[in-house]
Amino acid sequence: MALTPQQRLAASTELLNRLAVHERFVAANVVMLFHSLPDEINTHQFIEDWAERKTLLLPVVQGDDLELRRYIKGEQMCETGYHIEAPQGHIFTDLSAIDLVIVPGVAFDDAGNRMGRGRGYYDRFLSQHTLSKAYKLGICYKQQMIENIPVEPHDIRMDEVIHTLF
Repeated sequence: MALTPQQRLAASTELLNRLAVHERFVAANVVMLFHSLPDEINTHQFIEDWAERKTLLLPVVQGDDLELRRYIKGEQMCETGYHIEAPQGHIFTDLSAIDLVIVPGVAFDDAGNRMGRGRGYYDRFLSQHTLSKAYKLGICYKQQMIENIPVEPHDIRMDEVIHTLF
């Protein structure tokens, strides 16, 4: 069943309210997350709400890789490749400082396996040794949970996946 835009926003708000009190988010100082596309959990207001209380990093596609930029509350975003909006600030390179990575996906399973959009950006990024202490948390709509995602050797499993309740 497809969700209406209003249902997507309500479901996103419900999930992000739970995320805001999740022990990993509460404990994290440096959080990587994503500025959502229309079919993903809507993170726009969440980013704005938390930008002054945490160091929030957003990914920018550069060639075959992701680079991170810190988001500053109220900052003007620019559209990058794949119609993803990103901050224009300095590149963040201290990946070992990241406590929590919040990851989107096309689908997830209960084992933490993730299906992305097929380009491997997140898998390549998350495979970096300097991210070994970062907790990987997938977020999605309930409808994006499937029974089993086929995995390949390069796929990076999430430590946890949380989905909307409706």
